[in-house]
Amino acid sequence: MRFIDCGVLEYRRALAMQERLATGIAAGNEEETLLLLEHPSVYTIGQGGNLDNLLIPSITIERINRGGDVTWHGPGQVVGYPLINLGRRGRDLHRWLHFLEELILLTLDVFGIKGKCYNNNPGVWARHGKIAFIGVGVRRWVSMHGFCLNVRPDLRQYGQINPCGIPDLPVTSMAREGCLLLSETAVKLELKKNFEQLLHERMPQRPSNS
Repeated sequence: MRFIDCGVLEYRRALAMQERLATGIAAGNEEETLLLLEHPSVYTIGQGGNLDNLLIPSITIERINRGGDVTWHGPGQVVGYPLINLGRRGRDLHRWLHFLEELILLTLDVFGIKGKCYNNNPGVWARHGKIAFIGVGVRRWVSMHGFCLNVRPDLRQYGQINPCGIPDLPVTSMAREGCLLLSETAVKLELKKNFEQLLHERMPQRPSNS
């Protein structure tokens, strides 16, 4: 298992990196990898997303091969792209979504934030609104895309969209929930530690012939 901190990376470059790694993992030529990074400000929308959820028509948006509707990525938000061979870890997308939610819940708990999840909307909520967003895709049973966790972003960016396709969805951040003296680096380190632990416990790798 490999962890790469990409710093700040433009969205299309990160997508190309995911595609290259996913192809290599499926072929057995690359290690499973978790990319942790921040993006310059960008809006993305999933395959089934509705462009009516852009409240300002002039917004530039990236349409991508993940689930979910429209969301925003940008400074102050930690994004995680796990490239994991689900073909050797149960081939269960629902279980994978729950794994990512548990990862966020555990990480928030370390920083004193109580999160919760709802069955009908992937992601994690805190006291003041949705704090983490999840949207995944797979290629030959290798996971792509993943999660984003609001650490201390400019939450006004969400005012230009209906996040997740939900009008007036309240959105929050770790800073708004009370973690004022917080760095993205500290959050990345905790995500890395928790990811490694949970992957071993919840989704152990099976022999290649099973």
